[in-house]
Amino acid sequence: MFPWNQFPFSKEMKSKMKQMDQAEVNDYVQSMLGKVFPNDIMGNFSRQDSSEDKKEHNANHHRPSKIQYSVFETHKFVFVRIKMKHEKWLKQLKIYHTSNQLIIEHIPEYDDKEIITLPALVNKKGAKADYQDEVLEVKLYKSMDRQLSEIHVTDV
Repeated sequence: MFPWNQFPFSKEMKSKMKQMDQAEVNDYVQSMLGKVFPNDIMGNFSRQDSSEDKKEHNANHHRPSKIQYSVFETHKFVFVRIKMKHEKWLKQLKIYHTSNQLIIEHIPEYDDKEIITLPALVNKKGAKADYQDEVLEVKLYKSMDRQLSEIHVTDV
């Protein structure tokens, strides 16, 4: 059994924790994280209060995009739906993916490149793209290979 009583926790600490202001603690943590991590990573840690802000954050990634797309995941798949304004884009389009990004090249202009960060890791094989009703839907299998180790919990 771990000797928890040797740690500097006291009964006074419990009352001090209750008196702390949550907003003050959050501001302190955000400022410390801001000093450690670059600004582009900090955007992922910021609190998003409304679901509309989350959708906008996921869709635009804090920078203007030349193409319209949406990303969502299910239990087994990650879907990326790309609005295709012109059918000629299908002929010039190139799509690649890594385990956590989808890379779209040559639309809307030939020199353009869009990198979409995926919400989950995906498999290298088995991706599929279908075009219907001016929407290109890319379907990627989620990576289910998770190496888990069980941790035994003992009674304290």
